[in-house]
This record gives sequence, C-alpha cells and structure tokens, in this order.
Amino acid sequence: MKNLVRLIREIFSFYPVKLPAEIFLILFCAAINTVPSIFIQKIIALIELSGASSSWADISSQVVRLLAVLLGFYFLSLSGAFLNGQLGAEITQGVLVRLRRKMFDRMQNLPVKFFDTNAHGDIMSHYTNDVDSLRQMISQAVPMMLTASITLVAILSIMLYFSLWLTLVTIAGIVVMSVVTKRVGGRSARNFRRQQKNTGILEGFAEEMMNGQKVVKVFCREKESIEEFSRINEELFAEASKANKRANTLGPILNNIGNILYVVTALSGGILILSGVPNVSISGLPMSISVAIPFLNMTKQFAMSINMLSMQLNAIVSGLAGVGRIFELTDSQPEDDSGTAAIDSTQAEGSIEFRHVDFGYTPDRLVLKDITLTAKPGQKTALVGSTGAGKTTIANLIPRFYDVQAGEILYDGVNILDAKKSSLRRNLGIVLQDTNLFTGTVLENIRYGKLDATDDECIAAARLVGADEFIRRLPEGYSTHLTGNGANLSQGQKQLIAIARAAAANPVVMILDEATSSIDTRTEALVQRGMDALMKGRTVFVIAHRLSTVRNSDLILVMEHGEIIERGTHEELIRLRGQYYRLYTGAFELS
Repeated sequence: MKNLVRLIREIFSFYPVKLPAEIFLILFCAAINTVPSIFIQKIIALIELSGASSSWADISSQVVRLLAVLLGFYFLSLSGAFLNGQLGAEITQGVLVRLRRKMFDRMQNLPVKFFDTNAHGDIMSHYTNDVDSLRQMISQAVPMMLTASITLVAILSIMLYFSLWLTLVTIAGIVVMSVVTKRVGGRSARNFRRQQKNTGILEGFAEEMMNGQKVVKVFCREKESIEEFSRINEELFAEASKANKRANTLGPILNNIGNILYVVTALSGGILILSGVPNVSISGLPMSISVAIPFLNMTKQFAMSINMLSMQLNAIVSGLAGVGRIFELTDSQPEDDSGTAAIDSTQAEGSIEFRHVDFGYTPDRLVLKDITLTAKPGQKTALVGSTGAGKTTIANLIPRFYDVQAGEILYDGVNILDAKKSSLRRNLGIVLQDTNLFTGTVLENIRYGKLDATDDECIAAARLVGADEFIRRLPEGYSTHLTGNGANLSQGQKQLIAIARAAAANPVVMILDEATSSIDTRTEALVQRGMDALMKGRTVFVIAHRLSTVRNSDLILVMEHGEIIERGTHEELIRLRGQYYRLYTGAFELS
C-alpha cells in the first residue's frame, strides 16, 4: 500500500489535471455501460404492450425515441472510451519516461560500490521487467479493475430486482470483430516494431553506461551520458506513445461493437419469446420479454466483469512489486561528493601520498592495512603481488571509487576527501583490465576523455601507444563504427584504443591496472615503447602480473594480504632476495 500510495502521488505530480480526467472517464464509461439494460427493459415492455393491445402505431414514436437515446448513450460510451484510451496512453508512457529518467539520473550518481555489489542484469531488469510490469498495471490492470468494480456494483443492484430464474447461452456476431482487429491492429503493429527496436537501443545504452561506470566517472562524463540517455529515451517515448494510442482504441471499439450486436441479438430473442415464459422471481415480477432480455445482457456483463477482475490480480501484484524495485533504485544513496576543494589541471603536479590507510569493502574485514606510500611527481610506481593482495584496491581509492576507513590520501597535499570528485578525476587517467568501448566511431572513443581534443591529437595519441597501424586497417579507419563494446575488435585492439583514450585525455596522474594483460607478447613489445612515452613526465601507478613490465619503475611495492611487505627498485629487491625475487625468478622459470 505504501508503494501504491507513493505511485499515485508520483503520477498526480506529473499529471495533476489529466489523471483525475482519466479516472472520471473510466467511471463515466463504466456507469454508462450499465444504462442500456434499463432502456432495453422499457423498450421491450412497450413492444409487449403493443402486442397485447394492437396499438403499435401509438407507441412506435416512444420506442424510436428510446432507441435514439440508447444509441446516444452508446455513442457517449464509445467517445469516452476512445478519449480514455488516448489519455491513458499518454499518461502511461509519460510516467514511464519520467521514471526511467529518474532511475538513470540516480544511477549516474551512485557509487561504484553499488555496481560492484549488484548484478548488472538485475539492475537492467529495473529498466525492462519492472518498468514493463508497471506499464501493464497502470495502463490495463488498474483501469480494468476500476471499470469492473463499478460495473459489478451497478449490475448487481439491477439484477437483484429482476428474475433469479433464468439461464441463457448466447453467442452471436463475435466473428465480425476479427475484421476490426486485423485493420486496427495491423496499423499499430508497425509502431510496436519500432518501439521494440528503440527499447533495445535504450537497454543497450544503459548497459554500456553501467559496464563503463568507472570510465564515465573518471572522465566526468555523467552530464553527457544523461543528455544522451534523455535523447534516446524521448525517441522511445514518441514511438511507444503512437503504438499504444492506436492499440488502446482496439479494445473499446470491440467492446462497443459487442454491445451493439448484443442489443440486436436481445431484440431478436425477445421477438421469439413473445408468447411468454413463466418466471421465477424473488421480486415477484412476472416472466416477460421485458425482464428476460435485459437480464441476459446484465448476465453477460456481470460474468465479463468477474473475469476481468480475476485476470488483473496478478498484474496488480506484479506491478506493485516492480514499483517497489524502481523506488529502491531511485532511493539509493548517491555517492558522497561533499568536498569543495578544486584541483587546477594547469597547476597540478601529480604528487600522491597514502598515510596509514586502512580500507575494507565491509567494515569488519580490512583489505588494506596501514598503507603508507609516496609517489612523487613524474615517478613510476609499480604494485606487484599475488591476486587479492590489494593492488587494484589501491587503484580504486585514488579516484575515490571507494573512500578510506582510516588514514588519508593526498593529491598535491590536498586530502582527496576534501576535493570535488569531478575536479579530482579530471586530473586522473585510468586504463582498466576490462576495456569499455562505447557505441560510436573509433575516433569518438579515443576522444571520450577529452571532448575538445582535435582529430590530430586523437590520432597522435593512437600513434603514441601503437594503435594507429591497426586502426588504419579497419574498414573505415578512425571512422569505423563500434557497437557492442567493440565486438568486431580483438581484446588486444580494444585495450589499445582504451590506452589511446587515456593518452588523449593527457592527465597528470595515470593508473594502469593490468593495462597490457590482454595483449600478446609481440604486441606488448610494441605497446611498451608507446607506454613509456605516455608515462614520461607523469605520475604513474602500474599494476601488472608480468614483472618484466615493471623493471624500469622508480619504486616497486610488493603487496601481500593487504600490506606492503617490500619496497624498492628492481635491483634493490633482487638483491634483497625476498618475495619479489621469488616472484620474478619464478616468472622467468615458468616462461
């Protein structure tokens, strides 16, 4: 009930006028649909009177007037249902487009921890299954339940007055509706196909953004991501609105055709029973055509209403569950960005210092213990050690993907907790082991970290890291369009583009987390020369399992179980004959 009340408030805040108008139309149509039974009873009673007194000429004008009024009510019902369908489609799609935007806006401001602790497929289901269940609830289930409830109350009140002894099986004229279904449904099908296509584009973009959150955040592209998502979302809204507006007219049209056909059937049946049928009635009304035919109509409506209610219960429950999950995402705590200090890119030196840092992904289990290190401007620092030693965790703490639990990290003497995250991250470049390429050209992917970079600067960055040669061999060179995280490229090629992207951003501090792990030995030799040029003059943190890539580091830190157990240059650590010596010599023995 809490989620339902909140959802109603959300919808009302979006549509303070249209929502009450739609509810009124639902109630109006439901009430109008119960009126024909009363008119039919009067019409049939007049027919019976004419048969008994042979005075049809005297009452024919009354019958015509009643029929005209009855047709007028049907026209009102049809018009109201049509307007309700159009209004309902607009409200439904409008609510969905706003909720999707709210979820995506919040997602762009969530901490990396959220994406590390929640399965991406589960997060994606908020945009697909949960939103779709909500759509079905507010566009179909709730209106149908309101209609059925009002109809049941009205019909039951009238039925209690009429006969309790009457059964009838009447099925007539339903086949005619198939023609209308083919014509109206065929036109809406084209829009639905375009809607499905745009839905796929939307989900693909959202998935890209989730997989590339670290890249988006370190290059401060949250705003651009939100703008691009809004554009795709609005395109989906336009197609979905057209498709559902047309589709929502089909049900009301078929319903009213069925009503008209049933009136014809009822009148025809009434003529057949003019001879009279004995009636068993609690109200004491005698059996007559004026009782039988209206009762049959009400029986049909009553049964349809019961079926309608029963069919919508699952949709209501599913929709409320989806609403709860959507609100869980929009209510998730955004990452803390209370820092106000700005780091000037033109003045930044790139000094990084850890002072007695403790950190754990959960408070009761530390991953890093009393980490103290200093990376001087322009110094290359290598982090080595076995898997799980804490190397990547250190890399995650520098751009504040996570915040320390004890101690402090300084960037040029400024505690990074006091710095604005966007200011901090603009002065950092990260190349991760898992590459993330976005839909667009190769050139656009290289330019991702620095939007004002010229084509020449991007090409120079690619040439610097050794990516220029293979890019020029692509079908359209730097204009080659990439999709599906660069599915048409090898893992090594994708990694080279990611390295070129970091080079084009030209940050003061560079973090290379297994940056060459997906590149073969021959390619690595080519890349290493470019990497050396890339790292020249920058403060660099290198995480690598291949110890041959860290030999020329100014400082090598050997980590084990979250602690730094050895530190020094390559030569110093070899002379020490400790853990680094065993790792280094073991690696060469294995090779």
